[in-house]
Amino acid sequence: MMWTFGVLRCLDEAFMQEKETNLLGGEKKSKPKQHRFYRNTKKNTTQNTAKAEMAAEEIKKESKKEATKKKPSAPKKKEKRVEEKQPKRTKSEANIQNTKPKKAEKGKKTGKSSKMPIRIAFLGGLNEVGKNMTLYEYNGDMFLVDCGLAFPDPDLLGVDLVLPDFTYVERNVDRIKGIIVTHGHEDHIGGLAYLLKTANIPVYSTKLTIGLIEGKLKEHHLLSSAKLNVVKPGDTVNLGAFSVELIHVNHSIPDAIALCIRCKGGTIVQTGDFKIDMTPIDGDQIDLNRLAQIGSEGVTCLLSDSTNAERPGFTPSERLVGKSFDNLFRQAGNRRIIVATFASNIHRVQQIIDTASALGRKVALSGRSLENVVSVAKELGYIHVPDGLLVSIETVNKYPADQMVIVTTGSQGEPMSALTRMAFSDHRRVAVGPTDYIIISATPIPGNEKTVGRVVDELLKLGAEVIYERMYEVHVSGHACQEELKMILNLVKPKYFIPVHGEQKHLQKHGLLAQSMGIDKKNIVIADNGIQVEMTDKSIRIAGNVPSGKVYVDGAGVGDVGSVVLRERKRLSEDGIVIVSASVDAQSGYIVSGPEIITRGFVYAKEADELILEAKNIAARAIEGKLLRSPDLVAAKTKVRDDVGRFVADKTRRSPMIVPIIMEV
Repeated sequence: MMWTFGVLRCLDEAFMQEKETNLLGGEKKSKPKQHRFYRNTKKNTTQNTAKAEMAAEEIKKESKKEATKKKPSAPKKKEKRVEEKQPKRTKSEANIQNTKPKKAEKGKKTGKSSKMPIRIAFLGGLNEVGKNMTLYEYNGDMFLVDCGLAFPDPDLLGVDLVLPDFTYVERNVDRIKGIIVTHGHEDHIGGLAYLLKTANIPVYSTKLTIGLIEGKLKEHHLLSSAKLNVVKPGDTVNLGAFSVELIHVNHSIPDAIALCIRCKGGTIVQTGDFKIDMTPIDGDQIDLNRLAQIGSEGVTCLLSDSTNAERPGFTPSERLVGKSFDNLFRQAGNRRIIVATFASNIHRVQQIIDTASALGRKVALSGRSLENVVSVAKELGYIHVPDGLLVSIETVNKYPADQMVIVTTGSQGEPMSALTRMAFSDHRRVAVGPTDYIIISATPIPGNEKTVGRVVDELLKLGAEVIYERMYEVHVSGHACQEELKMILNLVKPKYFIPVHGEQKHLQKHGLLAQSMGIDKKNIVIADNGIQVEMTDKSIRIAGNVPSGKVYVDGAGVGDVGSVVLRERKRLSEDGIVIVSASVDAQSGYIVSGPEIITRGFVYAKEADELILEAKNIAARAIEGKLLRSPDLVAAKTKVRDDVGRFVADKTRRSPMIVPIIMEV
């Protein structure tokens, strides 16, 4: 559907205002400034809001004009099922239609007068970053949206990944008709392999997302049994009482979708992760026209991405990063270029490849996740690489510095990532030095600032020049800012609103934005993980709770690490361990050997002879004092733990873990 010039003019003015000013290579700034799209917020907020609303109205008018073009005499056709041959990864297409749902009759709203409520249970993704998972229920039927993971906080020692709690899903697995995945980021697909081990639910998503899911299932030896279905924007997936229409949106990974969820109880729109990019790298703009049409038909509830709800203005286009790359690559001169970015940001990688090709440089990839994503994207046609441009990381040293670009993982300072290993001179093939020009094309995720800063410092010590977002425009977000969020609210016009995908501050700010767009405060729900929201056409409320929480993955173990284990690990990491061992006579209770004391991470034994000797004496008195009265080894161990622990804490102001080992002979 073509947009009118008026719509484009409104959006272009709002989005690209000042875009060509102060770009890289222009006038030097005397000090770092806030991103230009976020400056002068107070001055421009009213103007931008007006433009967003004007654009939304133009889109709605265009949608209505388009709808009137249909011939009234044309006979109604029954919806046809998809008959075209799907890619080999498609297992079943029985529930997929490639026709859009019939428009509501004039004057009627969807979800008219239904006593049966729609229920939405949030199993992850609220008040946190990651492990997104939402469960919809109506008339006994259920389906899931997304199944992601989160990465552990630094205090979760030894934990590799964090998953949602699948208890409620497993309890209702016979009622769950499928999982629809909105896009291929880890926080939306990373938990699927763990869920499908116990609940083989059909999975529906777009081609690239399914390709990335396949790679994960292959690692877990689940690919052959998985029920994977490739769908595309415009398709409708029928899941029991629900029909779910897929709508194209822009994000930092291709093939992202929003969902229009219909049942007899009403219509719900879930945006997924999105931004409004008028100049996307792949040329496919977000389908605002379809969202406007759905809004005109009547929407019961909107669930919308809240990640950037605190940021005013619009999110800049991904193309701006490409312009920065062109300037920076030229500034690099005869130095080798190393670019760190998110492995899943395929459009970013494409721009790096295009710029390197234009300047006659080869490209090498460093990092397993990056190599896997690029391989899948190439196979499916989402990345285009000129013949001979990509070379193996094993051969980078065969090329002159001015002919090489290395794309690497590690933009968040991950301990085992390729960039971190380069920074600490631990990379097998890349030795960083003064001839390297390093671009970190990402913003540190909240909480990662220190680790990223440490990596930057180490790279600078090695003599490399390091470029990052505060200096140049080498990263833009994949999430919508305030004016885009307002535009979606204005287009969809929901009766109820639930902000999702963000921390508490993001959810609350998004709720306030919704109020500013005319949604009644009582119709806005700020939910949390484990909350079940219930809605009808007359009301929305928090109906109760469902099992939720965090399941920790530690190596091959899933869920076997709990709070007690984590507390012990934290204590060990901070104060160390003291092991007290002794052998006692089983008949008399007298000590026949020991006590011996071994410490790790507590004090260096040779420098604490007096402390260790006194601890031995205390342990001996505790053991014999208990066993001479009663042959109770458990009581004796408890006495040793208490007495030695009290003594050590008094002398050192530390609380190491005390482990008594008493053996009878």
